[in-house]
Amino acid sequence: MVHYKIIARELSISERQVESTVELLDGGATVPFISRYRKEVTGELDEVQIAAIRDRIEQLRELDKRKDSVLKSITEQGKLTPELEKQVKDAKTMAELEDIYLPYKPKRRTRATIAKEKGLEPLANLIFEQSKLDIYKEAESYISEEKQVASIEEALVGARDIIAEKINEDKDARTKIRKLFMDTALISSKVLSGKETEAIKYKDYFDWKEAINKIPSHRLLALRRGEKEGFLMLDIQPEAEVAIEILEKQFVLNRTESAEQVKLATQDAYKRLMSPSIETDIRMKTKDTADEDAIKVFTENLKQLLLASPLGQKNVLSIDPGFRSGCKVVVLDKQGKLLHNDVVYPEMGSGKKVLAEQTILALCAKHNIEAIAIGNGTAGRETEDFIRKLGLPAEIMIVMVNESGASVYSASDVAREEFPDYDLTVRGAVSIGRRLMDPLAELVKIDPKAIGVGQYQHDVEQNKLKTSLDDVVISCVNAVGVEVNTASKQLLTYVSGLGPQLAENIIKHRNENGPFKKREELKKVARMGDKAFEQCAGFLRIRDAINPLDSSSVHPESYQIVEKMAKDQNCSIEELIKNDAVRKAIDLKKYVSETVGLPTLQDIVKELAKPGRDPREKFETFSFTDGVNKIEDLRVGMKLPGIVTNVTNFGAFVDIGVHQDGLVHVSQLSDTFISDPKTIVKVQQKVMVTVTEVDAARKRIALTMKNQDKSQTSSKPQMQTPKKKEPEIQGSLQDQLAALKNKFR
Repeated sequence: MVHYKIIARELSISERQVESTVELLDGGATVPFISRYRKEVTGELDEVQIAAIRDRIEQLRELDKRKDSVLKSITEQGKLTPELEKQVKDAKTMAELEDIYLPYKPKRRTRATIAKEKGLEPLANLIFEQSKLDIYKEAESYISEEKQVASIEEALVGARDIIAEKINEDKDARTKIRKLFMDTALISSKVLSGKETEAIKYKDYFDWKEAINKIPSHRLLALRRGEKEGFLMLDIQPEAEVAIEILEKQFVLNRTESAEQVKLATQDAYKRLMSPSIETDIRMKTKDTADEDAIKVFTENLKQLLLASPLGQKNVLSIDPGFRSGCKVVVLDKQGKLLHNDVVYPEMGSGKKVLAEQTILALCAKHNIEAIAIGNGTAGRETEDFIRKLGLPAEIMIVMVNESGASVYSASDVAREEFPDYDLTVRGAVSIGRRLMDPLAELVKIDPKAIGVGQYQHDVEQNKLKTSLDDVVISCVNAVGVEVNTASKQLLTYVSGLGPQLAENIIKHRNENGPFKKREELKKVARMGDKAFEQCAGFLRIRDAINPLDSSSVHPESYQIVEKMAKDQNCSIEELIKNDAVRKAIDLKKYVSETVGLPTLQDIVKELAKPGRDPREKFETFSFTDGVNKIEDLRVGMKLPGIVTNVTNFGAFVDIGVHQDGLVHVSQLSDTFISDPKTIVKVQQKVMVTVTEVDAARKRIALTMKNQDKSQTSSKPQMQTPKKKEPEIQGSLQDQLAALKNKFR
């Protein structure tokens, strides 16, 4: 099939790989399932390649549908010729196809159609031949009161309108001018008169010019946003003289009077018709490219955030900080279940501060708290300072948690369904604590656009963005695996082959029948057919299952292979998992078949070594610099630890603990030149930065990572031991607080 050839060439893979992948996709297989469990079929294509095949075959099929529609329309007009049919079928892009169709496309009344209604088309055709003739005498014969042609000049103007439309609809001409736009056009912007004050954030673009083929995506999206908001006026144009010269070379063939008329029509065709039309095309094309780039940045950042290190199953005290409204405190057990909620006011006077100390210490003692999660929003650093001064044992980790999106979750239908009896403040605190325990499981409940790790995510094409973000979430969820007996409906929804309805049915079955004891029981879930089970089974885990393979990523379709391996080694499956020497003795070639090859067998043995292993990095603690809690505390030259919160094409934003992220411009990320920040940093990475500029009024912080020790810019966080300070206890609660503290000694 021709589509397979096109995709194979574009992706530098074989046609057979494309064909096999498309067949699997058409059969309902998901990208994660194909990449993980059908390696022999696809030739070990990864998720990125499989998704690219999926998206490209969809584009080509849409092009086919449009071709069919175009051919039908031209046929109905009685204008389809074998040559035209071939042109339509051979069109490689939607733009090329639309150029071919343009002369036959039903259109509103134009100046050309009005001229044709006046009977001027024969005159236009005669002039377009550019032979030696007296055009004024010819035009005179078209003067008609009935046709509403009052003069020679009016007849010539009408004829030129017809010629201009013909030039505009010429496929070759449009191809040449479109190429000129892409190669040489400048995009320029000017501030709209009277908007200078309102548009101050776009000050850099008040009088701006840049080559359209070199402008970075973030700048193009910024310009378009300024235009959309009514502050900027954009224009994309090449040199008009060059464009007109190209058209004149094609259409002005002689030096006759009629050729002069064609020349005038050519100029009109470019300025009135072709230039605006192709500018619109270029706007769409460059916007699509910028969208793809921005979406790529967003998806890569989101992936890093979703795969951030989980703390794991711990008893957690979670705090959503606040000043006058107080700090919302919740206690979560090892499974993230809400056990208790409260409000403390450490910033509201000494009496309430002491009561807050008493409350926190009592909760830590009563619930055997192992970690304290503190949201990094308003009052976050002040609350962290308060907690650290309580003198808690070193075993209790104190962690600042990025709370972006927690407020969105707390007001969502998901949160209301999960906690119908609690208000937004309690739900937000729960989200912060759970995000520490398992970022992936909690973040899937939030619209990715609310997490704040992209650039111009609200300006890009939303359907494309949603598809790409869904792909990332699905990829991450299935890469980690999901514990079916504890997972939320939202998490289960992203498992290969499930979706909202089956996820809900799994929860319902679990509630009515108790936890699943083996994967086979999933087949009893309502609407769980063979295909859905095939797609999801390998990604669902059952901890402490009867069959140890049920807690691994080994697919049930391969259980017989593992059983045969164990039998051949004269041991049980449990021994096969525990004994490294036994596994190394397995000769994988013995188990190769028509459907199972070495790649799958190697995956199986690798999984047996660490069944159900979490691919995410181990959690390590991190602390900001003591005493640097707000932007006013910053000084130029300060060296500070920070966490990368967002990576864009122009640099990286870093949280240094002052409630305002600083920007490390791409030019400040490394001592050597780099063009792509993603080659140096990633979201959630711990880095050391130096403050180079502080603008407190505009809340802007400039940072640099130049001349930093490479060990400090690794993905491993820099360990800092918080200074232990004896808390100042006063008031009538002093004895109670002392008694509580003794519990920890």
